[in-house]
Formats: sequence, structure tokens, C-alpha cells
Amino acid sequence: MPNAATTFAGEDLPGSHGTALALVGAASAPSWLSQRLHSGEHPDTAAAFRLARETFIAGQRIDMGRLAARLGIDRTSLFRWVGNRDSLLSEVLWSLAVPTLSQADEAHAGLRGPERVVAVLTSFAEDLISAEYFRTFLRREPARALRLLTTQESEIQRRYVAVVEHLVRTELGEHPFGTAISPGELAYLLVRISESHTYADLITGDTPSFDRVRTAFEFVVRPAGDAR
Repeated sequence: MPNAATTFAGEDLPGSHGTALALVGAASAPSWLSQRLHSGEHPDTAAAFRLARETFIAGQRIDMGRLAARLGIDRTSLFRWVGNRDSLLSEVLWSLAVPTLSQADEAHAGLRGPERVVAVLTSFAEDLISAEYFRTFLRREPARALRLLTTQESEIQRRYVAVVEHLVRTELGEHPFGTAISPGELAYLLVRISESHTYADLITGDTPSFDRVRTAFEFVVRPAGDAR
């Protein structure tokens, strides 16, 4: 998730400028906060979001009381601007995912079919595994991180599934390899594989490995009958 310098429409804010693939997520599962940010009509919300994101990238905990104090407002005003802490964290996390997905998308633009699916998803997982400020967040708040990142209580998983489904439809078609599985079902399976390896230290105590996640992706998306 490094180098996330992108902007919301009409604002110098991260998260809405990227490749078509990366932008599928927020469009598929907008939140109250994402809509306020995209509208460009709430500069106070934008200012709070910028500061929260800077705090997160610095490896520090986003504390609503401290954030409000730094903005010179009370907690009630902050909640009115950005919602609760989970909502704010979710949007900060997704704002970092968008440029990371865009980078993976562009890096493998020359590939097609299963190879492109594997390459894009592996690159994204590798960046999640190697981003130290992101791993700091996982270590500091493991239960909250898993809830926000790997369940439908947050928009993050739904957005990522939508991105992967778009990738699958584009590269593998409406009936991947002629099987009964739909692009949406395959996308969800690939996302769960990604999660199980990216957050292996939190789920099973294993060391996260993008080599293992690549192998798993290759196994799932290889054409039927391909015994590589």
C-alpha cells in the first residue's frame, strides 16, 4: 500500500483516481463517508480524512479524541463529519488499496487471461504483506483489522470482491474455463484465499507469504485439465 498519492473528484484527497479496475470497488459499495468525500461539498470532512490518513501512514493509531483535538473541534463534531472510528478506518484503508490495485493493474497490463489474474492479485497481496505501516495496524488491532478487512461488516471486502469479479469477467469471461462457477463466486474464493495468506499471522500464526498465495491463485485459475 505504499505511494498512495491519488485524489477524490474535485479535491486533493486520496482514493478515487486510479485505473478503471481499482475504481470498481468504491462504486460497487459506497458508504456514507465515501459519498461525503466524493461530493466535494464537505471540506471539514475532507480535512479530517486527510489528517486521519496521514496519522495511519505514520504508523500511529487513529484516536478520535486526539484527531478532534488536532482539528480544533470536539468529538461530537468529528463524528458528525466522518462517522464513527470504524467508518473512518475503512475509508482510510480503502484509499490506500486503490493506488495499490492501480499499480498492480498497470504493472501487468501486458498479460492476459489466467496469468494476468494471478499476477495482479499476487502483486496486491505482496504490497499488503510488505507495507510496514499496514502490518503495524494489524499487530496493534488484530481483531478490529480482521473485522474491517475480511467480513461484510465493512465495505472493504465487498469492494475487493467487486474488483476481483471485474478482473475475472474481463480475463476469464462469464463462464470461467467452462465450469459451473460464476465470476462472482470465483472472485469471492480468490479473495478468501488472498485473505487467508495475507493475514496468516493473525488467523493461524503462520508467516504471510506472497509465494504461497501465488501458488494458490495459480492452482485455482489454471484451465481445467492443465496439470502444471
